[in-house]
Amino acid sequence: MNPSKILVVDNDVNISKTLTQMIEREGFKSYVAGDGTSALKMLHTECPDVLLLDLDLSGIKAMNLLAQIKSIDSDLPVIIISAFANLKGAVKAMRAGAYDYIGKPFEYHDVVRVIRRATEDRRLKQKLKQLSSQVEDKFSLTKKMGTSEAVCKLILNVSRVAKSDFTVVIIGESGSGKELISRAIHHYSHRKDGPFVAIDCGAIPETLLESELFGYEKGAFTGATKHKQGKFEMAKNGTLLLDEISNMTLGSQAKLLRAIQEKTIYRVGSTDPFEIDVRILVSSNQDIGEQKVSNTFRKDLYYRLNEFTIRIPPLRKRKEDIPYLANLFIEKTNLELGKSVRGFSEQASEILLKYHWPGNVRQLKTSIRRAVLLSDEIIEIQHLDIADKVQTVSQFTTQEQSWIGRSLKEIVQEQTLSLEKEVIQFILDYTKGNKSKAAKLLKIDYKTMYNKIKLLGIKR
Repeated sequence: MNPSKILVVDNDVNISKTLTQMIEREGFKSYVAGDGTSALKMLHTECPDVLLLDLDLSGIKAMNLLAQIKSIDSDLPVIIISAFANLKGAVKAMRAGAYDYIGKPFEYHDVVRVIRRATEDRRLKQKLKQLSSQVEDKFSLTKKMGTSEAVCKLILNVSRVAKSDFTVVIIGESGSGKELISRAIHHYSHRKDGPFVAIDCGAIPETLLESELFGYEKGAFTGATKHKQGKFEMAKNGTLLLDEISNMTLGSQAKLLRAIQEKTIYRVGSTDPFEIDVRILVSSNQDIGEQKVSNTFRKDLYYRLNEFTIRIPPLRKRKEDIPYLANLFIEKTNLELGKSVRGFSEQASEILLKYHWPGNVRQLKTSIRRAVLLSDEIIEIQHLDIADKVQTVSQFTTQEQSWIGRSLKEIVQEQTLSLEKEVIQFILDYTKGNKSKAAKLLKIDYKTMYNKIKLLGIKR
């Protein structure tokens, strides 16, 4: 793999020299631009992976340069170098799209840590763009799940494992999208032209599970009036999803392990072996790795299945996807009901973000469908069936108390969404609803402005 390219934009020779030494010592390739004009040229000629920009740059103002860089390559991580006295400028730069900032005087390990994180994020985004160009709209996980960092990581994991024949363990709460991920893995695999067969292991009694999985012969038991294929046979040359495998009894687990290891099954009532050629995916709303410790799941089966694990975060851990999904469900329900509900009131939007969604995306979809049915134009709090389960905005506890027990990342994501909404609403009020003018003032394109208005539920 070629080393990542780091462009340092700073007119202070000593700082540039110090930074390039740090960068090259860590195995990166460094370039230096002493002014904004040179930086813009090198942006085209060298195609850097990360750019370090000093806020005290002379010539083209650093903030103007940042805007030009983002208009050329919106995904390029720009790390701001700022003196402590100019912290306000650094915060402004972050809001304008900067990736992170490093304060002067800077420490070696801080610089390296931020650059490494930025290069990894850059590589991830480029990989996702490459993958998305190969993905058919029909199975686009971004369209179905959202655009958060968590979903991006899921897409990357799906792309990594799909082309193999690895058995995959998919862990996620009820309603989080386990079957959606399973179908995506099948769709991007070399078995995509074969069948995708799913069986809910928790919904079938143990006495019937064996015949459902392996099939049975005529006369095998009372009521078996004809031969029936099992799920393994039905999934031949395709993919078999064993949903909620954690509910399978130890006896059934033993039979499943034998079938997987020997790649052979025996129909109930038959002594003739039947060879199987299927890719197996298993899902559970519990961690089967923990179950094996408590002896409720066979260790040998766990080790045989666990060739690759994908963990789907609950909706409450990726709240930035809620506005997108909510509006997606509005669009779909509008088409179904022939209605034209336009979005959410401000209070309804905040309720959606504050609620913890124990039923995840499935519950969100159900709530939005019901709200669209009850609403005429705008979804208000009274249209949401979760309104009585959370406090209204005016009744929330102080901001500091709401932070207790939550991760820093989750708090910052929520605050960022809230700030974006507040800023865009203010600028729209200032421009009297002129979205084109508002986009120019905020230095974003019209499409981005339109999407943010829609996703954040902003009144137009």
